[in-house]
Amino acid sequence: MPDFDPSDFENALIAEMRAHDGAVTSGPLAGHPLLVLSSSGAKTNEPRRAILTFSRDNGDYIVAGTAGGSPTTPAWVSNLRHHPEVTVEAENRTFPATATIVDPSERDRLWDQHVATLPWFADYPEQSGRTIPVIRLTPIGRN
Repeated sequence: MPDFDPSDFENALIAEMRAHDGAVTSGPLAGHPLLVLSSSGAKTNEPRRAILTFSRDNGDYIVAGTAGGSPTTPAWVSNLRHHPEVTVEAENRTFPATATIVDPSERDRLWDQHVATLPWFADYPEQSGRTIPVIRLTPIGRN
């Protein structure tokens, strides 16, 4: 059995998104709203990418640091704390954005809205045993 290479899976997923106007049309993520987040490593400043499920709020993209329900916050969240200027590829367009880890006053509303759009996220807080960070990706040049 050949070794699984996550990079190969990600590259194939991104190629499919690009071939289908930003949509995934086959496989386990078919129909999921996905974006590609390109950021800089918190410590290394090296390019990093993450493929994330998103919801929308007033023109912004909302993502959550669930790590699939893992007890550990994903590294990309730390990257955004240190380097909030990112590039987002979503819905067949690529644009610069500013990432903001939302404060508690806005987090609950956005989390509830995210779960309403993506119901499979509902179990992640209990499964992970932590408060899931919610991040707003605001396209630069949009007020």
